[in-house]
Amino acid sequence: MMFITCLRTCLPPKIRSLVLQKKFNPRNISGMGGGPKQASVVILPRSFAEDFEKFCQANNGALPLLCRGEPGDWKLPTLSAGLDIRNNGPQYKKYEFGSCTDNLTSLEGYSEQLKDMVVFYLGCSISPKEAMQKMGIPIRNKESHCNMAIYKTAVPCSTVGSFCCPLVVTMMPIPKDKLEAILHDIYLTRGLQGEPIHIGCPDLLGIEDRSKPDHGEPLMLQPGDVPVFWASELTSLEAVSSCRSPLAFTSAPGYTVVFDQKDKSIQVSHPGEVPEVHCISQNPLQYSITSSSSVQKIRELENIIARDPAFVISGNRGIKYLFNKDELLKASLSLSHAHSVLITTGFPTHFTHDPPEETDGPPGAIAMAAILQALEKEVAIVVDERAMSLHRKIIEDSVNQGILKTTIPLLSYQGQEIGSAFMFLCKDRDPDSPRFDHLVAIERSGRTADGNYYNARKVNIKHLVDPIDDLFLAAQKIPGISSTGIGDGGNELGMGKVKTSVKRHIKNGDVIACDVEADFAIIAGVSNWGGYALACALYLLNINNIHERYLRRAVGLPTPSSRAAAWAQALPSVIKEEKMMRILVQHQVRSGVSGNVGMEVDGLPFHGIHAEMIQQLIDVTTM
Repeated sequence: MMFITCLRTCLPPKIRSLVLQKKFNPRNISGMGGGPKQASVVILPRSFAEDFEKFCQANNGALPLLCRGEPGDWKLPTLSAGLDIRNNGPQYKKYEFGSCTDNLTSLEGYSEQLKDMVVFYLGCSISPKEAMQKMGIPIRNKESHCNMAIYKTAVPCSTVGSFCCPLVVTMMPIPKDKLEAILHDIYLTRGLQGEPIHIGCPDLLGIEDRSKPDHGEPLMLQPGDVPVFWASELTSLEAVSSCRSPLAFTSAPGYTVVFDQKDKSIQVSHPGEVPEVHCISQNPLQYSITSSSSVQKIRELENIIARDPAFVISGNRGIKYLFNKDELLKASLSLSHAHSVLITTGFPTHFTHDPPEETDGPPGAIAMAAILQALEKEVAIVVDERAMSLHRKIIEDSVNQGILKTTIPLLSYQGQEIGSAFMFLCKDRDPDSPRFDHLVAIERSGRTADGNYYNARKVNIKHLVDPIDDLFLAAQKIPGISSTGIGDGGNELGMGKVKTSVKRHIKNGDVIACDVEADFAIIAGVSNWGGYALACALYLLNINNIHERYLRRAVGLPTPSSRAAAWAQALPSVIKEEKMMRILVQHQVRSGVSGNVGMEVDGLPFHGIHAEMIQQLIDVTTM
């Protein structure tokens, strides 16, 4: 350690001299803040240079391009006066038509070929070592005298021309209780470039066996450790191989060129944008990242929807006792990572209506579907067979009114045989290929411990309810499928997570409490409010730079402002939700209902507390 510390004060030419004399390996100071600036090298024919530069720009997280030379220029006086890349650089790998054919200690024998080749200098991978040392956490690979483990993933980089390859990552185990502090420290000194691309199970990156890295040696996780992955500049080796250039050179893994500059830290100018880390799944283990400012706003949304409208009409219903902090945050983070979402709603309450659906649930379901569509996720809705016609009309009119971008697949589930739920959720009955990776229930009748379904007045409505609960129970046994329940009384699907509180604090709770759990239970004064808040939270996450980069694994270009504008247009609004209410009322009247069906939700007029609630949510989201 003392030797490494002394190297901080060494002049880069001295370090280069030590490297050439084989007295020092530059990998020992990789990622060391305040040390000499280092770079890996890629050398390509002139004809490939323009595309490779664009490829680096499109995948900046893995390939931060420091600079490039001109054809035949193997010196770089602006960065390093004494550097001659032919004989004063690292060890090299030689590629011919995509295959590594040799390992070299010098390029002096290739001076003629280099005259028509371009040198690229890429910044080195971010390392958490310095932040870990600050906190007194032993560096695991130094303890075991191993090189950091490096893996190819199944995550595709953004393709440019003939450059098409998977992302390569480094992995470092970090104690769970130190995780956020270490990432905070790295972010404050390195900015977004210091952010990991994945925290959790390596399977989610397509890494099948953590004990078999492609470079380096495997590191054993200790109890309480979490595997954390950073994008690696060794992605360049895969890129060079993919382009099948007749001749190319790269620096060998672990070897870099040393510049005359110091590797300076940056100062993040917006302290509210530091990362927060939240676990969103245990099976498989998965964490997500967003900024503290977006977390604060989502918590504001959660507090707003927790208001109990019963105070307006009859006093306290007791829903405050069901509330668990950050369920909205964790549900929205999980949904943000999802690719295909299944939404269910429907609670038969108004028995004089045909069908007997209440106006709470469908508007919130459509609001969530609209933002998920805008985020380019696959969305489907599953409802009771008896209500298919109503929901089909709701979806059609929502498209015609501009609330939904396109129509949504409408499904039913009867559960007529053993294993039906498993077959419904999985493609070709393969648990490794789920059709959906997140299920959401909003104001959906929930099954109780006795197998029945009850409304708030203890009326058994089982004859009106299809066994969609079975999908949520089956999802608990399929790794990779998460679930969210949104409710306002404790008898809704997913509220099994808070059933103890329901039985204790909600009227008739000992009878009506849903027994089926969801991973996340969002409690709202009115379930629609929970749907609106979840839509707003998804918008806040996806416009956040920290979360957006983490979602795309630091490959591809940042989200353009035009897409963010489209997301904003998909947010709920008072006008949109008034249209939704009119659609519901209209179709129930057309079904032959006698008397008047008012613009009400849970007994309260829409133009009042509901409209005010929507506006409050939008104000927090867009301020």
